[in-house]
Amino acid sequence: MTLVYSQDMPIGSKMPSFRLKDPDNRAFESGDLFGGKGLLVVFTCNHCPYANAQWPRLVALAEEFKPRGIHTVAINSNIHPDYPEDAPAGMKSKMAELHIDFPYLVDDTQEVARLFAAQCTPDPYLFDKEGHLVYHGRIDDNWKNEKEVTRRELREAMDRLVRGVAPQADQHPSMGCSIKWRR
Repeated sequence: MTLVYSQDMPIGSKMPSFRLKDPDNRAFESGDLFGGKGLLVVFTCNHCPYANAQWPRLVALAEEFKPRGIHTVAINSNIHPDYPEDAPAGMKSKMAELHIDFPYLVDDTQEVARLFAAQCTPDPYLFDKEGHLVYHGRIDDNWKNEKEVTRRELREAMDRLVRGVAPQADQHPSMGCSIKWRR
């Protein structure tokens, strides 16, 4: 497990367009994923301890904010032979286990991760309804223990987006396992 921090993406950056499939081979266009207020894009996987610790928080945020106009999509760019638990079959198991009701997409070429300059799992990006980045940082300030969280930065950013308030200036990078790049 190699600890990596997310790379800075300037606030206001336009979301890269993409087309990916889920583990059942259904295609999704990035422009069709937005809610009325925006879209949360999270690069994640099944095997990383950082991602696994925060999956339940991500599912809860998606559930809370979907009716408020922010949709969520998770993208797995760790489709790598050395990590079989990240394969589409493992994604289906994760979806069933956590009752994930948002798209969890397969980035088997890793092209979408490269377009976003994603580095770690989890790596969240929050875009407004026009597709401009308003938040790119950690989910909260304690990945290990949700009971010890004192700052829920992603939740705050999502709430600000819904209320039409400017994004917080203080954004801490996400951290997690590195995306397992194929050569």
